[in-house]
Amino acid sequence: MTRFLALTAILLTAAVSFAQAEGYPTKPVTIVVPTSPGGPPDTLARLLAEPMRASLGQPVVVENATGAGGTAGVARVVRAAPDGYTLSLGHFNSHVISSITYNAYDPLNDLEPVAGLVTAPMVFVARQALPARDMRGLVEWLKANPGKATFGSVGVGGPARVWGTHFHQATSVSFQFIPYRGAVLVVQDMLAGHIDLGCMEGSNVVSHLSGDKIRAYAVLADKRWSAAPDVPTIGETGVPGLQMPFWHGIWAPKGTPADVVIKLNVAVESALADPAVRARLADLGQELLPQNMRMPAGLAAHHKAEIEKWAPVIKAAGIKAE
Repeated sequence: MTRFLALTAILLTAAVSFAQAEGYPTKPVTIVVPTSPGGPPDTLARLLAEPMRASLGQPVVVENATGAGGTAGVARVVRAAPDGYTLSLGHFNSHVISSITYNAYDPLNDLEPVAGLVTAPMVFVARQALPARDMRGLVEWLKANPGKATFGSVGVGGPARVWGTHFHQATSVSFQFIPYRGAVLVVQDMLAGHIDLGCMEGSNVVSHLSGDKIRAYAVLADKRWSAAPDVPTIGETGVPGLQMPFWHGIWAPKGTPADVVIKLNVAVESALADPAVRARLADLGQELLPQNMRMPAGLAAHHKAEIEKWAPVIKAAGIKAE
């Protein structure tokens, strides 16, 4: 009798899940973005929203929920009902680096991968008036002015903080970290001359690199960036540094029915195939992730590999959000 009841419960659960997926969606879908309006995740979510609406037949609403290095917005999705109506569009910071430094949730076990999206390099930049013209010159200037420069980073344990800590340890320079709620705010203060250095996902600054408003010292990648081919890679500068690709994806709460995840993945793929979407992504310097990484299983595997790669780096750097 116990086995019969257990089997009945399993079959009922499966039937409910199938029924949910069959009629899904019947109301608007919300994409929670863990960063400020105007940043890469926000731009990406709003770019995908309209073509996803066309595929799903329901409005797709974008909501910004900032704080704690992006973990506040992700935690909201972790706590949401696993019904496919609340999604998390996030990135290397919110779902890898900050998830480790803030320890607010388990990104591999509390979320359901839906789709990998795009990637762009991190770029190490400075306000235009800073005296150093290149990376070696910057290291010399920082050594001659210990603790004088300011370095903007999103949160207190995000990618910029991880990279900046590694950079100053490897080069024996020093500067002051200044935490911000979003990279857009770092860029605004850099343009105004209020902050000296920053390290952020490239689409945050691509529009400013050709106008002599911000100086780029290096892209944190193994090859030059198509959006700014004159900027050297960190390896080409001869200065020790970490390569740090910055990728985006979409997740749902753990336990979201597989058929719902598939419907969402198809909607995302359809949006990414839109010529207008692709043209806009190219303008932003964003490249599509390989097709296998855009599938739920591929995103899951890549996400796991990134957590395993960066956890020891963060531990060795002694970075932990308080």
